[in-house]
Amino acid sequence: MLAGLAAGCEGGERAAVAGGVSGAAVVTPDAAETFYAIKIGETTARLQLALNLREMQRGLMGRTHLGADEGMVFIYGEPQQMSFWMRNTPTALDIGFFDAEGVLKEVYPLYPYDETPVQSRGTALKYAVEMNQGWFKANGLRTGARLDLRALADAVRRRGQNPADMAITER
Repeated sequence: MLAGLAAGCEGGERAAVAGGVSGAAVVTPDAAETFYAIKIGETTARLQLALNLREMQRGLMGRTHLGADEGMVFIYGEPQQMSFWMRNTPTALDIGFFDAEGVLKEVYPLYPYDETPVQSRGTALKYAVEMNQGWFKANGLRTGARLDLRALADAVRRRGQNPADMAITER
């Protein structure tokens, strides 16, 4: 959860509609609640995307349950120092901070309803991933593990956004 802001989310599905002069099917963007399979290291997580300020403010707020490999990725336009808290969030989480190349730099525990900001040491971080507490350790994910930026960029496209607008470098 973004410091000064809160976090939370729900599940959803993708929809398609027919349209266009040629009658070709036009796929509507996925809903904000959609989960995407994105690898971190060799482990596949099912992540929802927080792409805009409203989604980042809501984050995982109010979420009482996450599946074993479910979480949320927060995508920032520019590398920065990050600070998150757990306002209105009843689920114990871990947060992993990643640089612009998708390399895991730091992991911290987050405790239910704790509004004490958890600030990154790094100042050039671009992605934050929240998962159930203990998930990174249970999956053997340490600093240096990589977030699959190609899969992340594809998920962003499926949400109807351009990864280049978010400075996502597909590697």
